[in-house]
Amino acid sequence: QVHLVESGGGSVQAGGSLTLSCTASGGTFIDYFMSWFRQGQDKEREFVAGIKSSGGPTWYGDSVKGRFTISREPTNNTVYLQGDNLKPEDTAVYYCAADRRGSYAASEYDYWGQGTQVTVSS
Repeated sequence: QVHLVESGGGSVQAGGSLTLSCTASGGTFIDYFMSWFRQGQDKEREFVAGIKSSGGPTWYGDSVKGRFTISREPTNNTVYLQGDNLKPEDTAVYYCAADRRGSYAASEYDYWGQGTQVTVSS
């Protein structure tokens, strides 16, 4: 059973940066495809970024390409999401997710963190 815990959310002004962390426990971390999703108020859960077990390659949702970077550190079972040039439309609860196969679809993921709020003000 994989357990995921996110941290690093908060409030930031438009144009600023924020880094989220997701630490995994309870499984063989290297075997999982790790992704970040987000869900804004009254919106569906949206794929943000994903990374394979080896640490690369990476995939990004169209709305964050060129502004967000996903990375992972296998030694401490942590995956990171750095967001730069943040916009008010990036405001959402951000979730970390793990799956052995990898997908853009939230329904395919077996394990989820509790989420962390990111608020970007204009």
